[in-house]
Amino acid sequence: MPLSDAIPALLVLADGTTYRGWSFGATGTAIGEVVFNTGMTGYQEVLTDPSYCGQIVIFTYPELGNTGVNSEDEESDGPQVRGAIARNICHRPSNWRSTQSLPDYLKQNQVPGIYGIDTRALTRKIRMFGAMNGGISTTILDEAELLEQVLAAPNMAGLNLVREVTTAKAYEWSDPTIPAWEFNSEAAENLGEAFTVVALDFGVKRNILRRLTSYGCRVIVVPADTPPEEILNYNPDGVFLSNGPGDPAAVTEGIATAKALLLSEKPIFGICMGHQILGHALGAETYKLKFGHRGLNQPAGLQQRIEITSQNHSFAIDPDSLPTAVVEISHLNLNDRTVAGVRHKSLPIFSVQYHPEASPGPHDADYLFEQFVQAMRTARQAVAAEVR
Repeated sequence: MPLSDAIPALLVLADGTTYRGWSFGATGTAIGEVVFNTGMTGYQEVLTDPSYCGQIVIFTYPELGNTGVNSEDEESDGPQVRGAIARNICHRPSNWRSTQSLPDYLKQNQVPGIYGIDTRALTRKIRMFGAMNGGISTTILDEAELLEQVLAAPNMAGLNLVREVTTAKAYEWSDPTIPAWEFNSEAAENLGEAFTVVALDFGVKRNILRRLTSYGCRVIVVPADTPPEEILNYNPDGVFLSNGPGDPAAVTEGIATAKALLLSEKPIFGICMGHQILGHALGAETYKLKFGHRGLNQPAGLQQRIEITSQNHSFAIDPDSLPTAVVEISHLNLNDRTVAGVRHKSLPIFSVQYHPEASPGPHDADYLFEQFVQAMRTARQAVAAEVR
């Protein structure tokens, strides 16, 4: 698109910093927390990840939209971000799987974007001063007027966004990972067993459900406010606590549900938001990180093994608040030593602060699904032994 045809756009941060560029996607105004993602691939998965609800994402990779978009790569029903920020935008994608250009996709889904700004400088600013609210607009080009709207928006701390992304009603998920994309032959070995997993939906990604299904699980997805009694009525072999957006401490119903489910002593596996909610249920506290972890190359581990992981979160568990009598740290983020995984010392309950399904991202952590299946298998065998 020649710049003579481009629509001007304005980005204003809460500290008054302004950037002028050009619009891609929808016109209008979007307000949200400005964060950055360092991944070189997977922009469609990022845009449709419910964990990004309420946020405007800076893509640090300088070219966006080269491969277009397609329905298979969506992690939910459509974009979940409030807005997108890029250096350069491709209006004519080149990829055999592409069905639509990125600008047209965002326009169709009413998501504004701005490009043509120095995303390196913007990312360095967020790293230095922390994630903050901002606004993108094509209709409000007066800096003071847009800043007024940005300052009126609520901060992410204390914000419960789960209710905006959770499913409205329970449903059963049955699609496994597409065979052409299956990267772990061990997953198929579990198909002879059927484990019922209830997934508490705080903003779950489709590829996480696909991985559970690929490992032989019958997956029932339920709303985030589902009472524990209703969850246990499904007689699940295990409970999965999904990823999701916002401040975990504000998701009080989810914390109360997780705390009640601990008493059942059933296997529980949590990721991202589910990891943080499980931490609260166990008695820990969470805090907001300066600029969070969002990318495909976050190293995590503790002893001997290091995993390169895909992460997307603003909050972390406070290690000093963990009840060390019952829970231990299983993983640390090896960039900043924040808690990246916890494990109950006596019950089959564990969680990680990253996305092990690798969509987008590396496959290093796929073994966690196998661990969850093994925990359910062991629990089932223990019940059968008691009956005999």
